[in-house]
Amino acid sequence: MSRGTLILCMLSFLLSSFAEAQEQKPSPAPDAPNVSAPGHNMSDMPGMDSAGGASAMRAMEGHHMDMGPHMKMTALRDTKPGDAERAAQVAEAARKVAEKYTDYKVALADGFRIFMPNVPQKMYHFTNYGNAFEAVIHFDPGRPTSLLYEKRDDGYKLISVMYTAAKNAGEDELDQRIPLSVAQWHAHINLCLPPPDRRKEILVPHPQFGLQGSITTQAACDAAGGKFLPQVFGWMVHVYPFENKPEDIWSVERQAQGHMD
Repeated sequence: MSRGTLILCMLSFLLSSFAEAQEQKPSPAPDAPNVSAPGHNMSDMPGMDSAGGASAMRAMEGHHMDMGPHMKMTALRDTKPGDAERAAQVAEAARKVAEKYTDYKVALADGFRIFMPNVPQKMYHFTNYGNAFEAVIHFDPGRPTSLLYEKRDDGYKLISVMYTAAKNAGEDELDQRIPLSVAQWHAHINLCLPPPDRRKEILVPHPQFGLQGSITTQAACDAAGGKFLPQVFGWMVHVYPFENKPEDIWSVERQAQGHMD
């Protein structure tokens, strides 16, 4: 079975248990569940709606730049005074985080968990659920939701840092976190889940259901007997802190290319 098929199988199985997306920001939880899933957990945690939201992100490998009906991104804004400095401060905080967690074992010891460690992936998400809950209501660049690693023969190599925000966060709030003149946040939208007895349909060529499906509206999803999620999980943005130029540190193109097969 190919990597893509394995990931899509996980997607169809786990996403079938999704609850309807919540519209209000929750209070941060004191403790996060100790499970292996990428920066996306229950309800409106940043980057996820449920444990199944984790597999949804993995199934989006290679589609971050598609800009199709299942994807939305923030628009680049005009540069304001102080934007470059604020973005540089976030990048520096991300670099310090990356230096701390260059050794993936340190990340594991600090509560980050690997999603699907036994399934071959281009990029592995190590997620800290406590950070994820906090990110719903408060942005701390020293506490990213996820760390993204490439697997190597001797372990894992840290590539990027991922920050998240609640799915109902407005662009002004995202701009306050990281200037939208520098960074573009993205979210995954308009997902129709197949009925439980039709999960395999997500794997067929040109599917109706899923994150690559043709169904993009509530009405069409209802007619097909599916479950519609207007937005799968929250806003997210990747930072490549070991790069030197701002366009490389905040590269949207690299986010896509780094996830391609």
